[in-house]
Amino acid sequence: MTTTALSFVHRFEPATAPGRPPLLLLHGTGGDEDDLLPLGRMLAPGAALLSPRGKVSEGGMPRFFRRLAEGVFDHDDVRARADELADFVAAARAAHGLAAPVAVGFSNGANVAAAVMMRRPDTFAGAVLLRAMVPLPEPAAGGLDGRRVLILSGSADPIVPAANAAALAALLAAGGAAVDHRTLPTGHGLTQGDVALARTFLDTLS
Repeated sequence: MTTTALSFVHRFEPATAPGRPPLLLLHGTGGDEDDLLPLGRMLAPGAALLSPRGKVSEGGMPRFFRRLAEGVFDHDDVRARADELADFVAAARAAHGLAAPVAVGFSNGANVAAAVMMRRPDTFAGAVLLRAMVPLPEPAAGGLDGRRVLILSGSADPIVPAANAAALAALLAAGGAAVDHRTLPTGHGLTQGDVALARTFLDTLS
């Protein structure tokens, strides 16, 4: 179901299997609300899926926040957009009767998910951050209270430096998250290795 009833254009698929936490699917630059639905169905069969479209347009490509250049973010916009996304999740949970979701984000979607965790730690039950980097310069607010986070990086990623991904893992851990950071022998794109690791991680949250 595609709807604009809440603050984001989004797709929602109700759960067909009990016991799995819902997934919040957050696409990368140029994706949309349909982009990660097949991945969500693969990672957590039967889970409820909530997939919003980013509101920022960069040359016609949807994103979740503005950037000034590759890897250089508009931090004021990141903060505002992260809070807006957290508010959307709260409204969607009320509208659809959902538990706190696990965020599954790729690239720009992973970055905004990390920003939400830094600013609004109660929003997610956990997260899978695919090719993520540090979204904000300040420390995390804390309060993540052992929420489990899987960060999957690529050793040959031309966009996310290894040190930046490691810094994100340390930042979220300092905020209280239980972080598992893995680096795969690949670039920025996703592989079957990402799918297998993410699915195993999500199975342990059911």
